[in-house]
Amino acid sequence: MNFDLNTLLEKFALNDLPYLEMSGGFLIGLSVGYALKKSIKIILFLLGAVIILLFVLQNQHIITIDKQGLEHSISHWGFQVKEFASFLKEKVSQYHTSSKLSAGTGFLIGLKAG
Repeated sequence: MNFDLNTLLEKFALNDLPYLEMSGGFLIGLSVGYALKKSIKIILFLLGAVIILLFVLQNQHIITIDKQGLEHSISHWGFQVKEFASFLKEKVSQYHTSSKLSAGTGFLIGLKAG
């Protein structure tokens, strides 16, 4: 049998797939946005479960919750999130303008799809 690459491409229409035309910045932004949204969903679910467990344990008088310690922990995690956001912003700013737009578009689509 004789296989011709062009015939195979036409048969499976691989040359019409949109991802073959995407830039690297777009794909990086898409994957980061998708992974970030999925990670945030998982973290928020686990955090909610822990908070519910803590309130149940406090209601049963098994533990006591220190409000000042809780506020300190929340402010610390807020600072860590801000640091991570500035890290991502710094990495994206190293690309050229067209790559920034492409990566930003991919990131927003990834957030929407995640």
